[in-house]
Amino acid sequence: MHTSPLDQPGTGDAGGMNVYITEVSRRLAEAGVAVDIFTRATSSDLPRVVEMLPGVTVRHVTAGPYEGLAKEDLPAQLCAFTTGVLRAEAARPPGWYDLVHSHYWLSGQVGWLAKDRWGVPLIHSAHTLAKVKNRSLAAGDKPEPMSRVIGEEQVVTESDRLVANTPTERHELVELYDADPERVAVVPPGVDLERFTPPAAGSGDLVRRSARRWVGLPEDGYVVAFVGRIQPLKAPDVLLAALAELRRTDPALADQTTVAICGGPSGSGLERPTALIELAAALGITDRVRFLPPRPPSELAAVYRAADLVAVPSHNESFGLVALEAQACGTPVVAAAVGGLVTAVAHGVSGVLVDDHDPTRWAGVIGDLLAAPARRGVLARGAAEHARRFSWNATASGLLAVYRRAMVEHWDRRAAAVLTAGAS
Repeated sequence: MHTSPLDQPGTGDAGGMNVYITEVSRRLAEAGVAVDIFTRATSSDLPRVVEMLPGVTVRHVTAGPYEGLAKEDLPAQLCAFTTGVLRAEAARPPGWYDLVHSHYWLSGQVGWLAKDRWGVPLIHSAHTLAKVKNRSLAAGDKPEPMSRVIGEEQVVTESDRLVANTPTERHELVELYDADPERVAVVPPGVDLERFTPPAAGSGDLVRRSARRWVGLPEDGYVVAFVGRIQPLKAPDVLLAALAELRRTDPALADQTTVAICGGPSGSGLERPTALIELAAALGITDRVRFLPPRPPSELAAVYRAADLVAVPSHNESFGLVALEAQACGTPVVAAAVGGLVTAVAHGVSGVLVDDHDPTRWAGVIGDLLAAPARRGVLARGAAEHARRFSWNATASGLLAVYRRAMVEHWDRRAAAVLTAGAS
């Protein structure tokens, strides 16, 4: 409801979930599953129906004003959005949809009603959880409201199956939301292993220089990249502060290092869209920081290949697709040891996990890796190998298994209810 798979990831509310839905829908369609994606219309110019891919249709539902609605305003439009979804189904023959898969709690509320109206199972993916986010807020960030917490609890209760990205998320659903462990399946997200690929053996330096020229980064020296939405939750400020600390402790190394920030303001970051630029100036590192606009997936591989390291200092991540994409390109990752990043990054094999957000710690880890090309080489090979364990085909296969089990149980319950009613 709050973002469309047609939106550009890396800005606004578009991020890893958009990539997830696009890539999974493609694989489901290739497996013979027709997919309809309902999303809120954000412009009067959008066609009501768009064929995103063969077998995948995006349906734009009018719910509230097209523009000017923040994610926090959307609960007031749940009724309008639900009505649009139900009307689309009412125009079809009875039993048109076999199953609903909702993403994020707002869509989960709509899916809950659709499930009851259509008599089909509901599968839900939270992607992020309010109780988890509120336990690890960035300084100055706003906690998620109680209305979201209650909404998530309701969706957890009403879903036939919950899909967690990692065992960590499964534990959080069970412990924080009292989810039935038998109804929570772990299906890891994937990575496009055809788009995100490592350099051929022996061509790493050549590929890196070429990527830097194309992206617009210095060909010489070191590059540490941050890719994602610019907001306190993602903690790009930690990376800038780490660079400032590195300049204090090892000025020669810092003067050879460029931090590339690729993304746009999002969430609470929209309140001060220039905050990161101002922070770089205040820290005295403007000369070593480059801001790049958000890139479509087709261009992101070049950003990853241009970097010696990719930093993911988030305060919370349900998985961390950026970390996986970077590693698939053979670029080691330095990431916060939170949430799904513990699964996405193999500590000491494909990158390094940092236990806190202390800029001094981050400066030490990044500085040590930049000064050790042999170790980076080992991690680069480990990164590509680790990423090959994940694919969108595997994700889609895992989801299909969840769907089948939920549908079998659903129809078994309906058959039992009919028999019981007949016996009475």
